Amino acid sequence: MKQKILIIEDEKELADILGAYLEVEGFSPIAAYDGEKGLSAFYTEQPILVLLDIMLPKKDGISVCKEIRENNDVPIIMISAKSGEMDKVIALGIGADDYVTKPFSPLELVARVKANLRRYEQMSGKLNLKKDEVTAGELVLNKTSYTASVNGENFELTTKEFDILYFFAGNPNQVFTKEQIYNNVWGYSKLGDDNSVTVYVKRLRERLDKYHLDYIKTVWGAGYKFSVG
Repeated sequence: MKQKILIIEDEKELADILGAYLEVEGFSPIAAYDGEKGLSAFYTEQPILVLLDIMLPKKDGISVCKEIRENNDVPIIMISAKSGEMDKVIALGIGADDYVTKPFSPLELVARVKANLRRYEQMSGKLNLKKDEVTAGELVLNKTSYTASVNGENFELTTKEFDILYFFAGNPNQVFTKEQIYNNVWGYSKLGDDNSVTVYVKRLRERLDKYHLDYIKTVWGAGYKFSVG
């Protein structure tokens, strides 16, 4: 049976185009053209991934994302006509896994779909994983269970936040550009939006700051590095 992908997009022509590309890749696309119908389709069809526009009639994409995230960790890729950083911060902050700004290439979106599904399968244990744990100062990250702790206390992270922090902690004291971080964590090159890295690094710093952990350093003109000392 083909895997279902739900497209919640009020631009019918765009939804049809995305659906056609996904069908070619072997998926079964399902389209809904407003937020309420999108949520209904999510619960009845149980897709493996959701492409979710922010600006939707009846119920906006932010509200839809929040409701899905209350009891489901299925990958969500937000689609927006806005390119402002604040919209991206909000979308990622409520649990979206990725963010794409219109106009975009359907091939780019398909690449993001595949990359997010690979990561989700790893997180869900659908692939054979080698137990891998990284300890960095007071922080412990377990790749197999996708769990993190600080001094034994559970450290809440989204999937993408975990991936970035795990990449940093596994490569301490090395300087990485935003492009290098994007390519290593998101898993595809030349299609990246390295502004996403800026957003996530900011969020990670805010989370770590609650524990007074200043592990992620900015190397001006170069990028970022992870240093415990």
